[in-house]
Amino acid sequence: MLREQTPACGPARDVLEAGGPFDVPDGLVPASRHAGVFAIRIRTAARRGHTVEGLAAFVDILRQAGEELVRTGLIYSEGRSSVFTLFLNCSATEVLACAGGLRPDPPQSPTDALE
Repeated sequence: MLREQTPACGPARDVLEAGGPFDVPDGLVPASRHAGVFAIRIRTAARRGHTVEGLAAFVDILRQAGEELVRTGLIYSEGRSSVFTLFLNCSATEVLACAGGLRPDPPQSPTDALE
């Protein structure tokens, strides 16, 4: 199902093929609700100097889906160094959008920086 909907689909597919776990919990939410949340994440990530592969295309796809109900899924690499968020149609038979990639290193706490 992970074709080339967004630039993150290929790397997400690679993680799955390498045995990375995934989860698609129950629950449906309108795509438009997620579009707003992820648009804020784009701005937050940019302020921190991070980019998330495929996130802008991801938000555009969610906006176009409007009130269509979608399922959220997550794919993790071994050790959770990469995380991908997916949105699937309501029957979980088609991936609408995918974003994610390497997780940024968390900032050091002041006590860690002193050591």
